Formats: sequence, structure tokens, C-alpha cells
Amino acid sequence: MAANGTKKAVHFGAGNIGRGFVACFLHNSGYEVVFADVSDTLINQLNSQPSYKVIEVGADGTTESTITNYRAINSKTHESELVEEIATADLVTCSVGPNILKFIAPVIAKGIDRRPENLKPVAVIACENAIGATDTLADFIKQNTPPHRLEDHHKRARYANSAIDRIVPAQDPNSGLDVKLEKFYEWIVEKTPFDEGQVPDIKGVQWVDDLKPYIERKLYTVNTGHATAAYYGYNRKKKTVYDALQDREIRGQVEKALQNTATLITDKHDIPDHEHEAYVKKIMNRIGNPHLEDAVERVGRAPLRKLSRKERFIGPAAELAERGEDHQHLLDAAEMAFRFQNVEDDAESQELAKIMATHEPEEVVSKVCGLDESDKLYPKVVDIVKRVQADSQEE
Repeated sequence: MAANGTKKAVHFGAGNIGRGFVACFLHNSGYEVVFADVSDTLINQLNSQPSYKVIEVGADGTTESTITNYRAINSKTHESELVEEIATADLVTCSVGPNILKFIAPVIAKGIDRRPENLKPVAVIACENAIGATDTLADFIKQNTPPHRLEDHHKRARYANSAIDRIVPAQDPNSGLDVKLEKFYEWIVEKTPFDEGQVPDIKGVQWVDDLKPYIERKLYTVNTGHATAAYYGYNRKKKTVYDALQDREIRGQVEKALQNTATLITDKHDIPDHEHEAYVKKIMNRIGNPHLEDAVERVGRAPLRKLSRKERFIGPAAELAERGEDHQHLLDAAEMAFRFQNVEDDAESQELAKIMATHEPEEVVSKVCGLDESDKLYPKVVDIVKRVQADSQEE
């Protein structure tokens, strides 16, 4: 608990999603928020500014809310201070990117291990665009916990997976700490890890027994659709996702990719077709929101992660291939992602270009997509890589 008796949350990642989405929910639920980040600039701004604004944009206009009651700690230079905060926190959340979870785990492990016995277990919830992100974080935390302390670790921490859905576009360079985002949101968290009466009190969260249908529906609709529009847009010289979706052919490609994923989602999770159709329609309106214009390069960044085995293209396409269902439009979108190379300010697109230039197609598919020869999808992705590599050599 915070010193004044209010609830306390430690949130890793003071970026736009951290400040604009997660911290906003926590603030509105009565938590003091302690931000942890490695950016001196962000930490200093947060500690010197007593409030910032969250601006929600929708078709029906704009609303603003003011966020207060927060502090910030540099996790790189003030680790011991952060450990003490985690030891007495009610909640630990993060929005750092799936690849960074292993780096924040050691300090969280120390904080949990130092937790007084009279406190109920801290709730740990990773807010990342990845399936099972909290499980991944929990594994890293346990690897950093002394073995003899693992037996009663559950008395000090409980881990709940979550699915978050909110579009946060690139911000105005002069916006400071203020964050602009869309009005629509979903934050869905599994309640099963918590004992009776110990589910964290966070207003706006939807607590469910089985998260998988929600997280796959979101990842394979919102993220698949958004990335498909961005990659086609990039390859066809469009500036923003909004511009891309004004192109009838690109819009058609996005809709077809989402028809592929709809087949998987409705069948696998027993979701009625009409219900999912309404969801897809809503998503198409959201990613095409003219008030949330976003550069195709920004939305497409990190292609290596987005082409990985459990992500938005290969994940659903691999399952559909095993079921003997159509997945061609997902493969077409994946091809556009493979062509997202050497993009300025995106290290992964530059790494992708190196991998494509120095590896055989089969090695690329194994290394980037995590597929092997036994997967039905494997030969089709190998063909895509061959085609992209041949085009690169002709340029």
C-alpha cells in the first residue's frame, strides 16, 4: 500500500500506452501509480510535472481527463528504491513490449521476494500485444527467484494474463506527457489466478474465466488488420493507415485477411458468425479512423516480431493450414511484411533485410517464422521468401 493508505501500482513502461491507457485506468480506480522506466527524460518530466492530460478522440468528439497522483523511478539507476516499491505494491503492470519482459523480470523478482508476509499476494498483469505475456513474464521472474523460495511464491504473487485493445497513434512532438488515443478500449483479464475476494479493483477491466478467445480475437483481428493495412500501404507508397484504407484494393486485401482469421476464430472459439462480423466491422472503422492517422512505417515497425510463430500472420495461417482451411490472404499480407526492409528508425526491418540477404529461404522461414518442415504452412512461406529474395536481387 502507498504511504497514505491508498492502493499502489508499479507500472513498467512510461510510454504512451503506459501513461495514456494503463495508468489512466489505475488512476481512475484510486491507485497511486509508480512509473518505472529507463528514460531519464521521461522520469524527470513525470517527477517535475504534477499532472498530464489523456485526450480521447472519437467520431462523437474529444474528451480530456487529468492524471495525477503518480511518481517515477529510473529502474536502471534506482533499482533498490524500485524493489522496495514492488515489495509493498498491490499491483505490478507493464507495457514495455514482449521482448523487454526478460529485462524487467529480475527487479520484479527481488521486489516480490522481499514482500512482507502480512500482505496479500501482489497481482502481476502484463499489458502487451502478445498471447500469454504474463505467463512469459512469470517464467522470467521465477528464473530470477532463489529455488528454495519458489514453493511458497504463490503467497507473494499471482499472475494474470490480459488482452488490451486500444489504438494509440503517434503523438504530436510538442505534446509533452499528454497522450491522445481512441475512445474505444478493451482490457480483459483472467480472474482465475486470484482467490475469492482478491481480484484487483480496477474500473473498466472485464474479468473472465477464459482469456484465450478474447486475446486471439483481438490479436487476429485488430493487430492482423492494422498491420495488413500498414504493410500494403508501405509497399504502395501510402503515407498513413487511413490513406491506405481509402485505396479500394488495399481495403479489400485487409478485409480478405480478416475473412481468413474469422474462419478460425468463430470455429475454434464457438463465436456466432454475426457477432464476429459486427466486431470486424467495428475494427475496420477503428483502424480507418481519420482522427487517429498513423504513419504506415510506425504501425509496421518490428516486422520480425510480427512475422513470428505465434503472431498475427503466421499464428492463424498455420492453424488454418493444419485444418485445411483457406489462409491465402494471410500469406499475401505476410509477404508484404517480408518486403518491409531497411525502413528508417526501425532496427528490426534492417535486421530482416540482413537475414533475407544472407540466409537460404528455408533458414529464413525457420529463423523468422519458427516453422519447420512438418508444418503444412512451411513450403508456402518458403515460396514467399524465395519470391521476395528474387525481387531484391533484381533491384
